[in-house]
Amino acid sequence: MAESCRRGLFVTLEGGEGAGKTTQIGLLGERLGAAGVDFIVTREPGGTPLAESIRHLLKDYREDPPNAKAELLLFLAARAQLVESVIRPALESGRWVVSDRFSDSTFAYQAYGRGLDLESVRQANAFACGALEPDMTFLLDLDPVRAVERRLGREAATGIAADRFETAGDGFHSRLRKGFLEMAGANPGRIKVVDASMSPREVSDEIWKYLAPII
Repeated sequence: MAESCRRGLFVTLEGGEGAGKTTQIGLLGERLGAAGVDFIVTREPGGTPLAESIRHLLKDYREDPPNAKAELLLFLAARAQLVESVIRPALESGRWVVSDRFSDSTFAYQAYGRGLDLESVRQANAFACGALEPDMTFLLDLDPVRAVERRLGREAATGIAADRFETAGDGFHSRLRKGFLEMAGANPGRIKVVDASMSPREVSDEIWKYLAPII
């Protein structure tokens, strides 16, 4: 868990596309605020002006999309900036950090999904973020078929087109889920698997079950 009583808690939400991470971060923020927890929310890639620019290149730039290695390095560049500018200072000041994705997404997307060597990805990630690891991670697990249904419903309701990762194909998303679940099995103390097919409130209650005793 946290390194000392003075250090803030680092909480991440992970999962495939359409799992509901954004919704759950909003609900978690409401509960943390009501409990009097001093916290910040951030996202990956993003969270700083530089990292948000990289986010656009990764998710929406289609003229010359990055290959797997370039994609990995862009993600890690955004993470390095976010960790040093935002996450580490917040934790050291005693604030909690709640992040929409972190290193586990890189292992799932670029190693399991894109096929890059997992150990090489881990080493590169350790260099980018100084081996910083979340204290607790919630994996919102959702069947890829259900995720596509959610995405299509969102597109119909908002008119917002899917990004490069959302349209990467069934095989890619099946590999993502396999990777996330394998990591959760190897790290049961840190990664808590939550059934994302439940209602948003039920998912939120499940997450809060783990965090409330810490508060």
